[in-house]
Amino acid sequence: MLVCMASNQQTRPGIGELAKDSVRDRIGVVMGKCGGRVQMRPIRGGLEWDAVPDNVVALSAREELSARLTIKNGNSLGGL
Repeated sequence: MLVCMASNQQTRPGIGELAKDSVRDRIGVVMGKCGGRVQMRPIRGGLEWDAVPDNVVALSAREELSARLTIKNGNSLGGL
């Protein structure tokens, strides 16, 4: 899985970047934009959800580190 790093210089995370839906307090990967909504997927996979663009924000450094560790741990479990 390829996940781009979130940039603190962008106002909104782009497709493929980790982001947080601040209303749902969920972290996911931005998958696309359609109909005025942002589609996000949980970092461990699963069903996508729609978020209002104003509620999709870049992760803090701590949140990004935690999310990347979750991704890394998930990838290592599949290889055993």
